Formats: sequence, C-alpha cells, structure tokens
Amino acid sequence: MTFSRPFHKLFLFLLACLSAFPLQAAVPTPAPPEISASGYLLIDFHSGKVLAEKDAAQRLEPASLTKIMTAYTIFRELKQGNIKLEDTVLISEKAWRTPGSRMFIEVGKRIKAIDLIKGMIIQSGNDACVALAEHIAGSEATFADLMNSHAQRLGMQNTHFVNSTGLPHEDHYTTPADIAKAAIATIREFPEYYAWYSEKSFLFNDIKQHNRNKLLWRDETVDGMKTGHTEAAGYCLVSSALRENMRLVSVVMGTKSEEARAKASQGLLNYGFRFYETHQLYAAGDVLNRARIWKGEKEKLPLGLAQDLNITIPRHQYKNLDARLEVEPKIMAPVKQGEVLGKVDVSLNGESIATVDLIALKHVADGNLWQQVKDSALLWLE
Repeated sequence: MTFSRPFHKLFLFLLACLSAFPLQAAVPTPAPPEISASGYLLIDFHSGKVLAEKDAAQRLEPASLTKIMTAYTIFRELKQGNIKLEDTVLISEKAWRTPGSRMFIEVGKRIKAIDLIKGMIIQSGNDACVALAEHIAGSEATFADLMNSHAQRLGMQNTHFVNSTGLPHEDHYTTPADIAKAAIATIREFPEYYAWYSEKSFLFNDIKQHNRNKLLWRDETVDGMKTGHTEAAGYCLVSSALRENMRLVSVVMGTKSEEARAKASQGLLNYGFRFYETHQLYAAGDVLNRARIWKGEKEKLPLGLAQDLNITIPRHQYKNLDARLEVEPKIMAPVKQGEVLGKVDVSLNGESIATVDLIALKHVADGNLWQQVKDSALLWLE
C-alpha cells in the first residue's frame, strides 16, 4: 500500500494543493562563484548535500590539512582512554628536528599532551604532530597506519597518509571530498575538542603564534578549521561556519596565496548561506506512522527513522516540499526493532531529493494463540 501524507513539521501540503494557493515557481539558483584552485568542495554539514565542487575527487597533496586527520586520530585515542590530556610527552630528536611550521618544543623535555594538541591545531606545529604520534603509536609510521585505518572507516577511499604532518611525499594524498569527511566527523564526534580550531592564537614557551586561518578574524560565524601550504600543494584551507542552525564546510585546495584561499573560502561560504537553507524534517525516533501488525502481541507498530532526516534546498522553496510514505502492505509478527518496513521519499517540485528507510521503532513479539487465530480469520476475510 502506498499513500501520501503531509509532513507534520514541514508544510501545509493540503493548502498547497488548493488552486487558491499554487506552488511557488522554482527560481534557478545562481552558479557558484568562479574559484581558481586545483579542487574545492562546499557541503552542508547536516544533510551532506554538495552545493559546489570542482575536481572534488581528484587526488591532491594536502599539506597541513593532514593535521585534521592527525587530530581526529588523537581525539579517538582520548575518547578510548588510551591517552589523557594531562599526559606528559617526551620530545624526541626526530620531533625536534621536523622541518616546517613548529611550536618550538625542545628535545628531551616533557610537554603536556594538551599543549602539543593546541600547538598542532592552532600553530600547525609539525614538531607537535610527530611528538604526539610517537607517544601514541611508538613511531610516526605506525601512527600513519592508524590514520589510514580511520580514513577507510570514514569512507575516505582516495586518501593515503604516510606521515602526521603533511610534509610532501609521493604516496601522501587526499581529495577535497575526502578531507571534508574527516572535518565533518571531527565536528560531529568531538565538539568539545573542535572548539580549539576557533582559537586565534596560542602562547607556548613565551612565544605567541597566531592561527593562519584569516577567516577567524573576518567572519564571526567561522569557527574553524585548518590551513595548509607547501610549494607543491599550494595554499589550502578547510573552513566551517555556523549561521543560525545551518553549518557549511568548505574545502579549497591548491590556490596561489594565503589571501586567495581566504577569499575563495569566504566566497563559497557566502554563496551557500545566501542561496540555500537546511531543515530537519524528522528527528531519529519520531513516530511517522503507526502500522497495522498482524498476529502480534500488539496491533500497532510505530515506524520512524534511524537517523535525523535533514535536507538542503534552495531558499524560499520550503513550501514546495512533499513527502510520501511507503509501508509494507502486510506486516507479520514478530518484528525486530530497526527492521526496514518501508521508506520515506521527499520531493521538491515533483523531483525526489531524499529517500530513507522507514524502520520499526519497537520490537513486537508473536501474539498469543487467540490473537493469531483472530488475525488469521481477518486476513482470510480481506
């Protein structure tokens, strides 16, 4: 059985169907701004909708964007209790000698992990990366294996790391789409640590260094995330901004200067916020339908979604949304919680934009003998 019903949170669908209230005509959304970069991506954090991209699946050198995955891996170790923020880390000669940007730690000293993490995130310290990698995994190469394991779990299929810093190596690469996955996972899983990405400076060993992300000073809605630069990679920037309840993540790789990466990132963010809006249609666990279940201990089975359903659409098109629920025609007990029993399809101006599984929100066991006999007779009469 297939039927339509209005979203209780979305819109007055029945009114939209009346001739007195015609659907608002769709206005074409302007093309994204032109950006001179090797590759870029603009994506909505909640819905996952890509709003702009160029060569987002192309393998590129990430430079210090690598540190997004380095930090993510460290955050996972913290969450699992394998390390603590107050741990003291012995600085090796290798860490001390690591070239590139640094937080100026000294060989043989013991530094708190929290200071090294901030030095890595805010100052982009390569020395801090290596020190933390060695503390966690014994060697930087082993830590890189751990990074790759997390990357694969996050679906970063075109990514491979050989170090924790982003220093150039022919077998060290990622893509704009892949590094966006690492950024989104960090924001979603570790909001308490993600806050460090918004800090504008960090003082260590009487040396104050500033965050290289210029957007932190130019746009108060930007709260992260990471810059990167090598001669081969060009100037790169992953940015995230939150305006009202909408969060966007932009990835720009391979621009020609610090200013170019900042302007490109700002342009993408402004474009996305200006021309799109994101709505949560249903929360995970909301009851969308109470279906008849046969031969069970109960007659009604609540159906809903396993995860929040968020959509990103062009602005001013909210009233033109429609939702269709498709439920299996005859649901027989027993049913396990989480079992897929239909789907929800959301369309905009007649075009499907999201389809998700409709699941059982509760377990329903077999009914007693009377319930099964009664339902068998009712089914026979249908």
